[in-house]
Amino acid sequence: MEFYIEDLIKILLSIAGGGLIGLEREFRDKSAGFRTLIFISAGATLYTILSERLAGDNDPTRIAANIVTGIGFLGAGAILREGFRITGLTTAAAIWLTAAVGMAIGVGEYLTAGIVVAAAMVVLWIFPFFEFAIDRIREETTYEVVYPMGLEKIETVEQEIRRIGLFIRNGQHIKQGNGMRCTWALSGSPRKHEKFLRYLFEDKEVVEFSY
Repeated sequence: MEFYIEDLIKILLSIAGGGLIGLEREFRDKSAGFRTLIFISAGATLYTILSERLAGDNDPTRIAANIVTGIGFLGAGAILREGFRITGLTTAAAIWLTAAVGMAIGVGEYLTAGIVVAAAMVVLWIFPFFEFAIDRIREETTYEVVYPMGLEKIETVEQEIRRIGLFIRNGQHIKQGNGMRCTWALSGSPRKHEKFLRYLFEDKEVVEFSY
């Protein structure tokens, strides 16, 4: 198999593209960072190049199609569940997008790949400021509260939650010894969360709570 200078250019471009996306993930200390996304992008480019060379008279997309399957498993490993929250979705999406950029470079779609990398930079670096502004209007917090046993207490607390103006996104209640541990995932404005915290502090039946 002959070496082509264009292959080297493709690999270098994929390293640059993956590195740019990876910088933001590394800056935010995510599981898939700078080096990981470089490997993903460069690997996707190399597999795409080889799929064209090795296919011969066969369908050259067969190897490239398996990149999507492999990246799906890799991205799934970045997704974690923490209580009621799921984290790592953005990192998993970045992995998936980086592989697509590598494939685009592998087939010579340099302009398309460049536009996608530029768009990814805007989404990763600029859009978090909009998210922060939205979170200041509405944020979600999970509260764990321990009460003495009594189902009527759950109803009383949930009525207070609704009166304050918080939205119950999820709730879980577990018997724990002679008491019960109640978990609520609540969304609403910071001011309403402060009111609920004040209510918990003033409620003499609360054994302990965390959020």
